[in-house]
Amino acid sequence: MILKSLALLNYKNFENRSFDFNEKINCFVGNNGVGKTNVLDAIYHLSFGKSYFNPIAIQNIKHDESFFVINGEYDKNDATEKIVVSLKKGQKKVIKRNAKAYERFSDHIGFLPLVIISPADRDLIIEGSATRRKFIDSVISQSDKAYLETLIKYNKVLAQRNSLLKYFALNNTFNNDTLLIYNEQLNQFGHDIHKKRTRFLEIFIPIFKNRYKAISNGNESVNLIYESDLTDKNLGQLLSEVINKDKALQYTSVGIHKDDLLFNIDNHPIKKFGSQGQQKSFLIALKLAQFDFIKAQSGVNPILLLDDIFDKLDEQRVSQIIKLVDDENFGQLFISDTHADRTEAAIKQVHQSYEIFKL
Repeated sequence: MILKSLALLNYKNFENRSFDFNEKINCFVGNNGVGKTNVLDAIYHLSFGKSYFNPIAIQNIKHDESFFVINGEYDKNDATEKIVVSLKKGQKKVIKRNAKAYERFSDHIGFLPLVIISPADRDLIIEGSATRRKFIDSVISQSDKAYLETLIKYNKVLAQRNSLLKYFALNNTFNNDTLLIYNEQLNQFGHDIHKKRTRFLEIFIPIFKNRYKAISNGNESVNLIYESDLTDKNLGQLLSEVINKDKALQYTSVGIHKDDLLFNIDNHPIKKFGSQGQQKSFLIALKLAQFDFIKAQSGVNPILLLDDIFDKLDEQRVSQIIKLVDDENFGQLFISDTHADRTEAAIKQVHQSYEIFKL
């Protein structure tokens, strides 16, 4: 799968800009603030229907404009695929494939597999469990539509149960029969999600460890540990046990929406005990493992976006990463960096064609 061209209209800082891409490596270089990351985000937008960096859709429209359009042309399975993402103030976002609009955005997820590695990934280490659950869900959803559908259903029922708990508190009433209907649905959906997350991590963790070993020369031991309320009990039982707590809190306190993924280095939390270089290597290994997993599941080389990849990494680790992508197992690569000379020197180590765009 190759992104052949990209056209931006009123997207972030771009009024009107188009690019024709190399099928292997594409580099965006320039000073901070010129829009290098915005180009990568536009490519991400075409795959996921949303920004990686700013979830508030309307804020991705250029200042003083009323709409944006992102237009991408792909070569996939020997066919041309034209994807357009557009948003006009006061209206819903539209995603079109070959001029036909999707009824549900979720139907588009996974069609254009993509992995991004960015300094913003540090949120996976420093933020709460929701960020790490989002990572797990994003990886699985790109190759498993049933998982995404179940997740959407779970979150919908969860919101309904929470609303019911608030209603009970507000009206000083309680109806266990109504609550049990939601409990049963959460139990069913939660079981399926937990089962797939568990299976995913059984496959994913060894891939991640191998990637980290390659980047760090095996100097540290790393691990991912899955924490879930459903490890020892089913969700229906748990919900019954915490009903008084949930009534007091007015929300659902147990379930797969509380799952977490612990990041460890040498059996300690990497957030507290990992250096900046180790943390960045950890995150890069995580994302390269994501690449490997999605490719194995879909049979397609995901597009790989490397945003400011050279920041905070020593030359040895950068060299290891460059060697990793100098491989036919990787497809199309997009890189952003502030130093044109540094970027060109690095990619010349890779025996692939490339294009450098100076912004």
